[in-house]
Amino acid sequence: MSKGIIMSREEAGKVWFGPFGEHTTNASWVAVQELQKLGLGDEVDLYVYEIPVEYQKVLDLIPSLWKLHNPQLFIHVGVSGMATTVTLEKCGHNQGYKGLDNQCYCPDNHCCIQGGPDCLESVIDMDVVCNKIADPQLDVVISVSKDAGRYLCDFTYYTSLHLSHGKSAFIHVPPLGKPYTAEQLGRALQTIIRAMLGVLEYPNAKINCQMMH
Repeated sequence: MSKGIIMSREEAGKVWFGPFGEHTTNASWVAVQELQKLGLGDEVDLYVYEIPVEYQKVLDLIPSLWKLHNPQLFIHVGVSGMATTVTLEKCGHNQGYKGLDNQCYCPDNHCCIQGGPDCLESVIDMDVVCNKIADPQLDVVISVSKDAGRYLCDFTYYTSLHLSHGKSAFIHVPPLGKPYTAEQLGRALQTIIRAMLGVLEYPNAKINCQMMH
């Protein structure tokens, strides 16, 4: 699930995913709570939302949140049981969704947007963001990926990318303690989001940060 939206300048918030599968505690939500404590600067306000790990809820809530906040960038954060690094996802995928959600449902057509492109990329250059991060106090490995997993994280990312014409981003975090603490993940999110702000084409952009399990 997704927890959290962050928008810079005028307003901000978070959207995160709730528990699912073996993730009874969603590391992405815990990381977001740590980020809330740290903040992103006086110019950023933070609001928190929760999106269930359900395909239909994603299709309903993502457009409504975009309409409510009209952000220039929507950042999603989710947990990956296979991740050992904090991972910046380059793109979302339209097809290949066969896993059942928390309501034991899967789209009949196994895709996000009927007739949409197979893959959509973020306007944020994740390689540039990754290369910009050189905080000596950040004891977390950051990597870049082209595959967000063909489950609710990928589904949400593609839905958001399609709606925003690419003005979205997704950050995957590993489960807590595998290997990072909540504090380490919170600092990593703070550093990454600040780096994303630094490479935005539009310096006065609003930013949304969505956290997903």
